[in-house]
Amino acid sequence: MGYLRGFIPWIVAGVVSSFDWRWGAVSGFASGLLLLLQDRRRGVDLDALILEVSTIVYFVVVGAVAVTRPASALSHHTDVVSFAWLAATAWGTLAIRRPFTLGIAKRQTPREFWEMPEFIRVNNHITSAWGTGFTFIGVSLAVVGAVSAPAWVGIAAHVVGLVGPAVFTKVYPARAQARLQASQAPATAAPRQSTAVPHQPTVVPQQPSEGVSTHEH
Repeated sequence: MGYLRGFIPWIVAGVVSSFDWRWGAVSGFASGLLLLLQDRRRGVDLDALILEVSTIVYFVVVGAVAVTRPASALSHHTDVVSFAWLAATAWGTLAIRRPFTLGIAKRQTPREFWEMPEFIRVNNHITSAWGTGFTFIGVSLAVVGAVSAPAWVGIAAHVVGLVGPAVFTKVYPARAQARLQASQAPATAAPRQSTAVPHQPTVVPQQPSEGVSTHEH
């Protein structure tokens, strides 16, 4: 539920904004704030809520424009802007060495593994995958709008840009875990003795891989 939960405000905003982009921004902010408060009451640290905080800031900014200038040209470009914002969130958290997926993974991984280089490296790669997907969609939608391409092109961009990172998120942690366990296996075994290799807890959990479109009208 980790990734899907973080994208709920974008889903809500996308649906509501199809009727009115002002209410879309307001509903995105309200749902994002509600989820953030729920997580904080559960004791979730703020460093595990980077996506949620970024989402709230986005809807505050867009909502302010939507309410004060409802006829703004921004209303026709919120799809591009939303993915640009998500891409900036992903790349920005990598730049400060706090990949946004790290907080989600920490919720599902024992604390003793949090500082392991392998754990952090896997989350760097997963965040990079999402950043690439968000960037691809944002650029594609900007080009689609500029050349008035058919609607299916934008839809295809959403599918590729979201399914790709989702599949990577599902597959890559398991492969990284398998490589880590293989590297920790004893190189040699004592004669006539069986060497028991203790079970290694999952360093990086296989996280939910649901994707979501943030298209707004």
